[in-house]
Amino acid sequence: MESLIKIVNDPASIAHLMVLYALVISLGVKLGKIKFGGIALGVTFVLFVGILVGHIYNTWIVDATGATINHAGQKALIDFVKEFGLILFVYCIGLQVGPGFFATFKKGGVGMNMIAVGIVALNVLVMLGLWFLCYPQNNNSIAMMVGTMYGAVTNTPGLGAANSVVNSDQYNFDGGMPDLASSYACAYPLGVVGIILATIAIRFLCNISQEKEQEKIRLEQESNPHATPKHLILKVTNKAVLGRSLQDLHSFLKREFIVSRCFKDGEMFVPTGKTMLEIGMEIHLVCAEDEAESITSLIGEQVDREWTPNVQEAKYVSRRLVITKDQINGKTFGQLHFNSIYGVNVTRVTRNGMELFADRNLRLQVGDRLLVTGREENVEQVKNAIGDSVKRLDHPNVGAIFFGIMLGVIVGQINFGAGMKLGLAGGPLVVAILMGAFGYRFGINTYTSTGANLMLREVGLLLFLSSVGIQAGAKFWDTICGGGYHYVWQGFLITIIPILIMGVIARKVLKLNYFTLMGLIAGSNTDPPALAFANQTAGNDAPAVGYSTVYPLSMFLRIVMAQVVLLLFLS
Repeated sequence: MESLIKIVNDPASIAHLMVLYALVISLGVKLGKIKFGGIALGVTFVLFVGILVGHIYNTWIVDATGATINHAGQKALIDFVKEFGLILFVYCIGLQVGPGFFATFKKGGVGMNMIAVGIVALNVLVMLGLWFLCYPQNNNSIAMMVGTMYGAVTNTPGLGAANSVVNSDQYNFDGGMPDLASSYACAYPLGVVGIILATIAIRFLCNISQEKEQEKIRLEQESNPHATPKHLILKVTNKAVLGRSLQDLHSFLKREFIVSRCFKDGEMFVPTGKTMLEIGMEIHLVCAEDEAESITSLIGEQVDREWTPNVQEAKYVSRRLVITKDQINGKTFGQLHFNSIYGVNVTRVTRNGMELFADRNLRLQVGDRLLVTGREENVEQVKNAIGDSVKRLDHPNVGAIFFGIMLGVIVGQINFGAGMKLGLAGGPLVVAILMGAFGYRFGINTYTSTGANLMLREVGLLLFLSSVGIQAGAKFWDTICGGGYHYVWQGFLITIIPILIMGVIARKVLKLNYFTLMGLIAGSNTDPPALAFANQTAGNDAPAVGYSTVYPLSMFLRIVMAQVVLLLFLS
C-alpha cells in the first residue's frame, strides 16, 4: 500500500505514468468491445476513458495529493508518447496502403476516388460554413471546428495532424491552447452513427432495392469471364501449330496463358517456352475464361476429363512457396526465368489474401506466395532460390521501419512556403507510402507481416489516444459547459451532408452498385464500424472492394487536409 501511495504522489516518475497509461488503455479496450445498437467503438473508446481519467485526475487527485497532469516532467513525457504513437500509427498505415496506392487510380477506381475526394472536400466546406455562421473568426474557433470535423468523420490520424500544427508554438491563441480532442470527442459518437444513417438514407432517396443490387453483383461476376480462370486439358490436333513453340503461341495470340504440364507418349513433363507442340500431345492450360475458346480452336480440341494419376505424374508436385529473400523483392517473373532455368511453372500468386495472375511483368514482393508446379527436385531448387523461410517473416524489418520514420520526420519538417509543412503525421505517411510502393527499387525491404503491422498500428494508436484523452480531460467539462454541446449537432451535419450529396451523385451518375457505394462511403471516412455494417448488410465482397479502392487516398487526404486548413486560416 505504501508503494502505491508513493507512485500516486510522484507525478514525475515513470511508474506513475505507466500506471496511468495501463489503466486507460486496458479499460478503454475492454469497454470498446461493448456494442451500442450493434455498433462497437473499438479502440477509440480509449480516448473517452482517457478523458474521464484525466478529468478525475485533475479534479479529485489534485486536491488529495497535489499531483497535477501539467507537471513539467510528466507533460514532456506525455507529449513524447503522444507524438511517437501517432508517428508509429500513420507510418504503419502508409506501409499497408503503399503497394496498392497508385493502383487504385486505374480503370474504375478513378471515378470512385473522385467521389471520395468530393466527400473529403465537402466535409471541409461544411465545416467552414458552420464556422463562419456560428463563431467569431479567430484562431481558437477554427482549431476547435477542425477537431469537430475529424470527430464527425471518425478520423483519428487527422486529429493527430491537426494537433501537431496547433502545438507547434507558431500561433497565438486567445484564452489558452485550444483543446481539439474535446470537440473531437463531442462529435465522434454521432459521427459513427451518422455515417451509417446517411448510407441508409441514400437507399431510400435513390429508391434502391437491396435484392436487385445483389442480383446485379451476381450477374456481373458471371458476365466477367476475363476475371475467371479456366482450367483446360487440350489435345493438339491442329496442324497449323505443329512445330511451333509455346513462346510462339504467346506472341501470336497476344494473350496470357500458362501451360503447367504436358503429356506425351505416356510421360508427364513440365514444358518450357521452347517446348514444341506435336500432334496428339495433351497439355494442361490455365487462361481467362473468355479466351478459352480462341486458344482451344488454335491448338486443337478440349479433352473432357481430369488428369489421371500415374507413376510418372507422381514425380510432379504443386507447392505454395513464400518469397522471403530480399534479392527477389521487386523482380518480375520475366527477370527470374523460373521456367527456363528451373523447369517449373508458377500458375498463381497470393498477395495479402488476393489471387494474382502470374504475368511475366508482375513485380514480386517479399511475402508473396507462389503456386509452383514441377518435378520435386526442381521445386526444391526454386524454394532455395526464393527463401520460403516462413519464420523469417515473423520478424518485422524494424531497422527499415525506423529508417523510414527518420526520413518521414525529416520530410515532415521541410517548409514548402508560407509555413506549410507535412508535420509529424504527414511526413511519415508520405514516406511510408512511397517506400511501400517503390522501396524495392532501392533495395529496401518494407515487408511487415499483417499481424506485425496491425500490432504496431494498434500500439501507436492506443498510445496517441490515451495521451490525448488524459491531457484533454482537464478541460473537457469546461468545454461542454462553455457551449461544447454545439459541436455535437455541427459534427452531425459535417458527417451526413457530404455523404448524401456525393452518394446520390455516385449512384445517379456513376451508377455504382449500392453495396460497393456503402464500402466507398466507409472507406472515404476511414471508418471500420461502417464497413462492418456494410459487410453485414451486403453478405458479399462488394463493400470491401469499395472500401479498399478509396481508403489509401482518403486516409492521405484526411491527414494532409487537417494541416492545410489550419495553415490557411490560422492568422
